[in-house]
Amino acid sequence: MEVPVSRALPRSRTLLATLTAGAALAAPLALAAPAQGAGAGAYTVTPLSFTVEAGGRRCTVDADLYRPEGVDAAHPAPAVLATNGFGGSKTDGTTDAIGRAVASRGYVALVYSGLGFGRTGCLISLDDPRIDGQAATRLVDFLAGGRTADDGTRADFVTQDGTGDPRVGMIGGSYGGAVQLATASVDPRLDALVPLITWNDLAYSLAPNGADRTTPGVFKWQWANGFYLMGEGQPLLVPSLDPSRINSLNCLHFVTDACDTVRLLNSGTYPDAETRKVLDFARSVSPVSYLDRVKAPTLIVQGQADSLFNLNEARATYDRLAARGVETRMIWQSWGHSGGQKPGELDLGQGDLETSYVGRRILGWFDRHLRGDRTADTGPAFAYYRDWESGYGTAATVPALSQKLYLSGDGKLVDARSKVARGSRSYVNWPLPTSHSESSIAGLIGLPDPAPYDLAGTYLGWRSAPLTAPVDLVGAPRATLRVDSPWTERVQDSGDAADKLVLFAKLYDLAPDGTRTLVNRLVAPVRVPDVTRPFTVELPGIVHRYETGHRLEFVIAASDTAYFGNRGVKPVTVTSAPEETGALELPLVRGRVE
Repeated sequence: MEVPVSRALPRSRTLLATLTAGAALAAPLALAAPAQGAGAGAYTVTPLSFTVEAGGRRCTVDADLYRPEGVDAAHPAPAVLATNGFGGSKTDGTTDAIGRAVASRGYVALVYSGLGFGRTGCLISLDDPRIDGQAATRLVDFLAGGRTADDGTRADFVTQDGTGDPRVGMIGGSYGGAVQLATASVDPRLDALVPLITWNDLAYSLAPNGADRTTPGVFKWQWANGFYLMGEGQPLLVPSLDPSRINSLNCLHFVTDACDTVRLLNSGTYPDAETRKVLDFARSVSPVSYLDRVKAPTLIVQGQADSLFNLNEARATYDRLAARGVETRMIWQSWGHSGGQKPGELDLGQGDLETSYVGRRILGWFDRHLRGDRTADTGPAFAYYRDWESGYGTAATVPALSQKLYLSGDGKLVDARSKVARGSRSYVNWPLPTSHSESSIAGLIGLPDPAPYDLAGTYLGWRSAPLTAPVDLVGAPRATLRVDSPWTERVQDSGDAADKLVLFAKLYDLAPDGTRTLVNRLVAPVRVPDVTRPFTVELPGIVHRYETGHRLEFVIAASDTAYFGNRGVKPVTVTSAPEETGALELPLVRGRVE
């Protein structure tokens, strides 16, 4: 789950770049002393190792210590702890750039390879606070000056808030983002967090259900299997693996529960008890399960172009922390795991934080909470990148749902119940997927990613009238639906969630020339809890301007190439009438759909 580092990286190549980055995991880091020329911003880099106990195993954590020139026991500085995304290491371009960036600004940086990656031992445990979090506390102990590295190095030059309590923050993206929250949940000494493009609930990330998170979701097979194969394929990426990184022949490099989760989701069969067990595991290693123990001020940065961890995950974390009174801010930047890098946006691979809005917000966050600079600007509660203005909008709160549209029987999307025409329309799923949103692994085999499409007869769409003025949407739309599917009704209570109806809700931008744009290729997979009752669907959050003359199109489709779909053929009918029809609610910050 590595952070993108190139502004020019096409979205279909993002996962390829992540996977191939692993080829360099075992490369040694060439060091110089100092690593940067003498003068302002100079620092040295020292390789260190730490023996830790993690998940019942003893293993070695491989790290680099970045020490700014002039920092010593008489002139201490606060510290920043960072680790890699999934498949990376302390030496990959992004992680190393973080160390260089903060060290050049006078922070001590301790950058390490996460458990199971690079030259660090132990199994991959998905940022479990009981394992990855506890291992990170050993590094915090080192920054506190109370424990040494394996070679006897002692950090007696880090600012202390008290005996054994260093002034320390954390930063990192994706896999290196969740570990910050995991660590903060078991170690109250952390003073500031900056998790980027990470998850709130892995059960939702890997098998999302936009309708009901208590019902097993729809397996996101491309993303999940890509990362699973990356983890299990570590011997191809890192020669001479530490024995502590080997589990068993059935589950090579992950903790056993992680392998069990992926295997069950791949099986296409979801018995209630077994499915509940694996999804409970996924949640147990996710912030959703331990956020109530996190107290450190947190700046959440999430990507709009992200079909792996969408904006709704950041919103869930933000809302929970803010509700508890934790100092929290949230930024929705342009890029995520699916690409989306825009000129002038943060590029961690360049290590230049001063030239972007998000970079300056990160520096302000650390300066306030680590240096104690009360003049440092920590920014508004919420900010979001607007590609139509190449800049950020801000707000005191995330915009609320503000307009309701209704699904008319004639395929129109109307702004009043009185405009709803009576009528019924139907679609049917085929044995193979007939709709496409994205190919997460297209880059692996050198193929371009086709534009999103839906085949006739396998989806239903409702279109608004052409807009008379621009409409700006910021947030997660919500739909209330009622469908009729007799074939599903007969089998949905079998005890196997695979017998329930699966559909995919999404929102297109339809241009006057007929071009359909699926914003950031995002869809809301739904496993309908009960087709005899209405259900509510939360779509992925987006930030998008619908221009004058464009139309909104709300679609429900029978399948999607990036997900497992229905088991068996399940025809669906949607009936509309003024007194009872589906509805779509939109979080609009400008304009109105009429």
